[in-house]
Amino acid sequence: MMTGLRLALTPGEPAGIGPDLCIQLAQQPQQHQLVALADPELLRERAQQLGLPLTIELFNPDEPVRPMPARTLLVEPFQLRAPVTTGELNKANSEYVVNTLRAATEGCLKGRYDALITAPVHKGIINDAGIPFSGHTELLEELTNTHKVVMLLATEGLKVALVTTHLPLREVADALSEELLEDVVSVLDAELRHSFGIDSPRILIAGLNPHAGEGGHLGREEIEIINPTLERMRDRGLNLVGPLPADTLFNEHYLNQADAVLAMYHDQGLPVLKFKGFGKAANITLGMPIIRTSVDHGTALDLAGSGKADHGSLQTAIDYAATMASHRKTSS
Repeated sequence: MMTGLRLALTPGEPAGIGPDLCIQLAQQPQQHQLVALADPELLRERAQQLGLPLTIELFNPDEPVRPMPARTLLVEPFQLRAPVTTGELNKANSEYVVNTLRAATEGCLKGRYDALITAPVHKGIINDAGIPFSGHTELLEELTNTHKVVMLLATEGLKVALVTTHLPLREVADALSEELLEDVVSVLDAELRHSFGIDSPRILIAGLNPHAGEGGHLGREEIEIINPTLERMRDRGLNLVGPLPADTLFNEHYLNQADAVLAMYHDQGLPVLKFKGFGKAANITLGMPIIRTSVDHGTALDLAGSGKADHGSLQTAIDYAATMASHRKTSS
């Protein structure tokens, strides 16, 4: 992994565990320069609440990139709109949350940062503030003017990408199309090559229906949509296996020979990944000109300020961001 990377870190919902995770992470030295886009006073107050030492240094983009010593956090300052009560949402601070994301994304697009790592936000309170917000992914897709982004969750030994993401189950089959599947597979294959350094990625494709449709007796999407699309893409040289029954593809016989799994919908693939690595997994947005990784959990308002939050997923997200940035730099 390349050293000397500058990584943007957004702590997310100020009343949640995002600030806690950043402070806990800062207790150990970091080989990359982490820059938190946040209100410095929020971090000072939360560190005091947690009983953890913290030295805050203001970020100067003109200074050279350097590793971060223990108990030190570099901060690009943004001012909260209202005081924060730990564990209690306040819509007055929603604009602050979105502004940090916009600034971090712009910084990545301009080359100031090599990657963006995001702590969890609370979608509901942002919408309650009158700011239309579907999630990190949709905002970043808009800000980077990206045609198609793909959600990938990764942990040690398993990567799972999704064709559809946050859809009600009854809408999944109608959303599936040859165009959508081709777009997602293309992005996944390209990112595995460019951002993970895999020369010829082998991707397992889950069927939509039980037993992958069982020859059309349990659904025809495999016959009419998935198989024709995969055949065309194999003709272009992609190494695609499937469609396979989802209840059997997550075993060592298949996974030992695969670089990633593509699931058709959210709860087809992610329960397996989170069972394998919850708290040590990262949510990665593929297909953008910037690198973005995130934690695999939510704001956990009930744990904020308690010292009980686990920063393992945030460290995993940082590690994946650094790995991807290194591959992109060396392959460009």
